[in-house]
Amino acid sequence: MRETPGRLLRLLSLLQMHRDWSGTELAGRLEVTTRTIRRDVDRLRELGYPVHAAMGPVGGYRLGAGAELPPLLLDDDEAVAVAVGLHGATSGGVAGLEEASLRALNKVEQVLPSRLRHRVSAFDAASVALPVRGPVVEAAVLTAVSAAIRAAETLRFDYVSHDGTESRRDVEPHRLASWGRRWYLVGWDTGRADWRTFRADRLTLRTPNGPRFPHRDPPDGDVTAYLTRTMGRELWPYRARLRVSAPAEEVRGRVDGDVTPIDDRSCRLELASDSFDLIAFVVSTLDIPFTVESPPELVERLRTLSARYADAVTPG
Repeated sequence: MRETPGRLLRLLSLLQMHRDWSGTELAGRLEVTTRTIRRDVDRLRELGYPVHAAMGPVGGYRLGAGAELPPLLLDDDEAVAVAVGLHGATSGGVAGLEEASLRALNKVEQVLPSRLRHRVSAFDAASVALPVRGPVVEAAVLTAVSAAIRAAETLRFDYVSHDGTESRRDVEPHRLASWGRRWYLVGWDTGRADWRTFRADRLTLRTPNGPRFPHRDPPDGDVTAYLTRTMGRELWPYRARLRVSAPAEEVRGRVDGDVTPIDDRSCRLELASDSFDLIAFVVSTLDIPFTVESPPELVERLRTLSARYADAVTPG
């Protein structure tokens, strides 16, 4: 039989797995009797751990939520994952979490065994956190939106679009999504009777929340698919279509874009970016003849750049 302190820690680790354990299962894992399990559960309760027990043939033990955060037992990989995750959160895009993440990271690193501290220190030394550019979202906003999603309550907020237009929205919130370093709310806009995506840092919540709402199926049948389709338009709003005088396979090897074969000697190339300047730069590196099919804005931009390049190499 294992010594009591070590056995209690092992029992606590099993109970933290968020599932129901029968006394027989726990006894088998710890190689003790079910009577010993009952005594150990009583000891954990005396120490303040809320271990719940259900009677009957399908009953078992489960660790409930307590008033205070109990010690957390982690294996080696879990401990390193927590430390690395906290390291990334210190430079995240959520206001108010940086200092809290740094404090938590310091606490974790202080109690790590030397073998794990070495791994985390190597990660710290080899990585660099780039500063967040642009606005950040308040942690309180994410918390309030999450609570409304769970309670199925309509959110009421003021919103500022990318061009500065202000509007008031009543939205049935469905999911929060993290894309890059920004947070987005996906929800059903009741005023527009359609699904919409909102940047969390651009909304100002109004209280109280609106009425509860019934469940709606997610757009496109899947939120991830919907975001992939709609967010592409927001992140890369400038799009161009070109006819390139080269086989599709050759073009695919030179540029990252959507390439569709036309015939054995040509293909159609579709590009998206956050500016026509970048698209112009990309196509200039192809070193293959091409014709711009759309839009006319890219044609004008290429003409301007062509004249500028010609002036740069003209003598005198």
